[in-house]
Amino acid sequence: MNYPEGFQRVAQALAERGHPHAPRWLEVAARTSQEAADALGVAVGQIAKSVIFRRRADDSAVLVVTSGDRRVDEKRVAAITGPLGRADAEFVKTRTGFSIGGVAPLAHTTPPTTLIDRELFRFDEIWAAAGHPNGVFRLSPQQLESLTGAPVADVVQER
Repeated sequence: MNYPEGFQRVAQALAERGHPHAPRWLEVAARTSQEAADALGVAVGQIAKSVIFRRRADDSAVLVVTSGDRRVDEKRVAAITGPLGRADAEFVKTRTGFSIGGVAPLAHTTPPTTLIDRELFRFDEIWAAAGHPNGVFRLSPQQLESLTGAPVADVVQER
């Protein structure tokens, strides 16, 4: 199969970094955390969802990687990154090279400011998007930290 460019870019980035798990192509598109969890047979919290914001100061992308069962608290993120605005589909595609539903935590066309939510560390194994709604890859929260070089922060709403 000839995979889409974003999926290939993630596969190459993972291989270059010596990541032990190649991305998997799912038979169904997993645009939401619940769809991904259902397709993989894992808890929705094990889905490392990528949420993109637009930083107002420089119009750059801010990526928050959090658990699929949590909601990002925009005020907590803004306290770290500066004021944020909404990122529409065109902004996400232009800045990251990925479409919404397939934004990977790495291999962006323009590297974003990235934050990893502490809630992901509840799990030994998590799954992240691999550059396409049908693409995912397995990793640990610690591997996510080393692959992205991103800081870990408390950036979700209180339960």
